[in-house]
Amino acid sequence: MMRLRNIDSGDWASILLIQEECYPEIAPESLSVLQSKWQLSPRSCFVIEADKHVVGYCLAHPWTLGSPPSLEQVVSQVKQADTLYLHDIALSADAQGKGAGRAIFEKLVTLAQQLSFNSISLVAVQGASSYWEKQGFVLQSIDKSLETYTADACYMVLKL
Repeated sequence: MMRLRNIDSGDWASILLIQEECYPEIAPESLSVLQSKWQLSPRSCFVIEADKHVVGYCLAHPWTLGSPPSLEQVVSQVKQADTLYLHDIALSADAQGKGAGRAIFEKLVTLAQQLSFNSISLVAVQGASSYWEKQGFVLQSIDKSLETYTADACYMVLKL
């Protein structure tokens, strides 16, 4: 049985391990950077558990459309947040193929609507853009460089 819950301080070791497992092409972001996203918006950052073990996480926060934060950027509140920025949904191998990603994504869409955002935005890496297109995200060109991400990084937006 999988269960979604808010992140608590004891979850960070698991989150760091899952980040490392899921992103072999990117230098892992530091604990302080990941925690800045959670501190900015604890309500939109959560973990998924199976048998009381964290097997995945979601980090998302209010942000400015068209200007995604760089990797390793500590985030803080922005004046005119107009999108829910999905930094990351990452699942360990133990969670893949069991509906965990869908459960997390559905919770995120519901939350974005509750917070009155009319879009969710993200930077897709490591070939994930085709997955996000299937979820309704559309590629959007922006003025900001995505060079801190992978070579195939692209900015995508889902209108709600």
